[in-house]
Amino acid sequence: MRTREEAIAACQRFAGVVEEYPFDDLNWTAMRHSENKKIFALIFERQGQIWINLKADPVHGELLRLQYPSVRPAYHMNKRHWISLVLDGGINAADIAALLAESYRLTAAHPGRAGRLSNRA
Repeated sequence: MRTREEAIAACQRFAGVVEEYPFDDLNWTAMRHSENKKIFALIFERQGQIWINLKADPVHGELLRLQYPSVRPAYHMNKRHWISLVLDGGINAADIAALLAESYRLTAAHPGRAGRLSNRA
């Protein structure tokens, strides 16, 4: 995976995904959950390459940064909870797909969470 179109298509394989351009800048593609509106991937061009910001478990994100030069602290995001993938061929498609799935899962609505919070007195 190296192009914006390939990254968008990979995100659209998940259920209930909406593609948006929220920043009045067509360089930034936000991939959101339709039910809770949370972004799970931001796709953009930087330094002549396509990058994807993804949510990641902090420990997993740190391990990925140590393992892959193409995984960096997230550009313009919380660097503890988000990573940037540079689509330069340094990460194979299966690993990118797994990271997309992790970000999608981490940002998904949690059934029952609202009910638990509203029942607290």
